[in-house]
Amino acid sequence: MMDTETKRRHTQQMLDNAELLFDETECRTALERLAAEITADLGSKYPLLLPVMGGAVVFTGQLLPLLRFPLDFDYVHVSRYGDKLQGGAFNWKRMPDPEHIRGRHVVVLDDILDEGHTMAAIREKLLEMGAASCRTAVFADKLTGKEKPVQADYTGIRVPNRYVFGYGMDAAGAWRNLGAVYALKQD
Repeated sequence: MMDTETKRRHTQQMLDNAELLFDETECRTALERLAAEITADLGSKYPLLLPVMGGAVVFTGQLLPLLRFPLDFDYVHVSRYGDKLQGGAFNWKRMPDPEHIRGRHVVVLDDILDEGHTMAAIREKLLEMGAASCRTAVFADKLTGKEKPVQADYTGIRVPNRYVFGYGMDAAGAWRNLGAVYALKQD
């Protein structure tokens, strides 16, 4: 296990060697467009928004003030990654009370739609719990070149099939706090 200083240096090197894909202005523009789309579709439906913790924290925090209509808020906590670079088994940490889901129009918010397995599993579970509808909004959709089990209803940006981070997406547990999106350099 790395000590704090070694990890700090390692993660700083990741950023120093990364390629900027979307700067802060481009991210903000994408977010505003996405908010307008959600508002047009759901502004009159009093939806329940469920961000997927912890990746959706930055995205959700930036999106909520742009949604100028009544809504309810809760969260889902499920992970496949932890601090690893490859997906693993689902770890269901928290689901909302079924009473809060039943009959509601739900929007699941996440930082990135990578392979789509986590989002598909969350969507399936919410519909089983009785949601009237379940839409998905992601800040980034990764262009993997493979078919995904679910497509996002609302997407901010599309990123190449590379390891990306920033704007809620992490690199080995770090850099969710960046206001721009970067990709690790390809070897």
